[in-house]
Amino acid sequence: MTTTAALPHLSVHVPRATPRWWSDLGGLAAGTSLLVVTALWVRDGGVQGLSSETLMSTGRLSGLWAADLLLLQVLLMARIPVVERAFGQDRLARWHRWVGFTSFWLMLAHIVLITFGYGNFLPTLWDFTVDYPGMLLAIAGTALILAVVATSLRAARRKLRYESWHLLHLYAYLGVGLALPHQLWTGSDFRTSPAATAYWWTLYAVSAGAVIAYRIGLPAWRTWRHRLMVSHVAPQGPGLTSVFLEGRHLDRLPVRAGQFFQWRFLDGPGWTRAHPYSLSAMPHGRGLRITVKDLGDGSSRAAGLRPGTRVIIEGPYGKLTGDTYGGGPVILLACGIGVTPLLALLGELPYRPGEATLVYRARGEDEIAFRGELEWLARHRGVRVVYLLGPRAARPSWLPARYANYPDAEALRLIAPEVARSHLYVCGPDEWTAAARAAALEAGANAGRVHTEQFSW
Repeated sequence: MTTTAALPHLSVHVPRATPRWWSDLGGLAAGTSLLVVTALWVRDGGVQGLSSETLMSTGRLSGLWAADLLLLQVLLMARIPVVERAFGQDRLARWHRWVGFTSFWLMLAHIVLITFGYGNFLPTLWDFTVDYPGMLLAIAGTALILAVVATSLRAARRKLRYESWHLLHLYAYLGVGLALPHQLWTGSDFRTSPAATAYWWTLYAVSAGAVIAYRIGLPAWRTWRHRLMVSHVAPQGPGLTSVFLEGRHLDRLPVRAGQFFQWRFLDGPGWTRAHPYSLSAMPHGRGLRITVKDLGDGSSRAAGLRPGTRVIIEGPYGKLTGDTYGGGPVILLACGIGVTPLLALLGELPYRPGEATLVYRARGEDEIAFRGELEWLARHRGVRVVYLLGPRAARPSWLPARYANYPDAEALRLIAPEVARSHLYVCGPDEWTAAARAAALEAGANAGRVHTEQFSW
């Protein structure tokens, strides 16, 4: 088995940590945009209209808020590097989901209120669709957004393959693009106020520019510059395959241990579907390594990748890095394939011998991956490795069934008595990660030192 010793650490371009105030600035900017939209509505007579044309005026405001949130939703998932580093993928995904559903309901309210404000619902809706510029596009865009919302419901997501969900979700961009232009052509709030016109055109341009630059341009540039290809693949355990990659100028690739890329392997049909895989080894100037678990969603193809297969990358993404680690004890809690980014972190973090503890949750001995590397880290860097094996507990817990009689927090304190003064990195399935985080906080860990990132879709 390949060990950490076979992956030497060379000079790597490490991006600077994003200041914490970026998070506050981002939240302030989002709130300010809604206030600006409301102020423009008030300036255009929105408040006065509430007394004489209540439905029309309220419908205008709900439409303005919906448009603003739709564009904010686009910016949230435009993969802007500084935004990604400031908030992390899991927080952005939660906000994206909340903003998406909110904008959708506001959009429906806008349609209903405006239509009823003009008179009979169905005849008015028909007249709007046929006679008003941009309304056919808006109807098509609304239908696409409705499809995206329907497939984003948890019950629907559980029944869809990742590739299908991801493909359908891309139609959200088309839906936004089709739904918004009618406001520029027919909306009084856009046409009668130079300030409103300037604001909305600026917001449209920034949103479209961010998508073009960071969802298309930057990935294309990095793919061309680094020209990654598969070097070889190696099994790591039941259903686990490590993919080793080589390329050019990898010492200039701004990636940290703990981060992930969206990968597209050009190995035949299906290459257009991207998959998020974390680095499973500390990044270095000669190559990268990811480890893929066969989950039946296209990930099984990793085992059959041939040397020389070209790769398209998007990223790096993720906030599960050592940016805020300044030394001292560190505890890493891993479950299943969640061990991969934590293994990379164990190679990069500057802890002293005896300061690092890895708690590795797996169903059995045969599912433990990277045992050779973990033994190397134990011998050469003093990492303490604790295996928690067996089926899951009957109750919600990060512990296996055999230890389910222990309270979650007490078990963590017994395993790692220094938990209250440690940095903690947690990675695994969503429910397990939430239980482990809750146990850490109950055991006295500082919330600012508990680092998680969940990759569920």
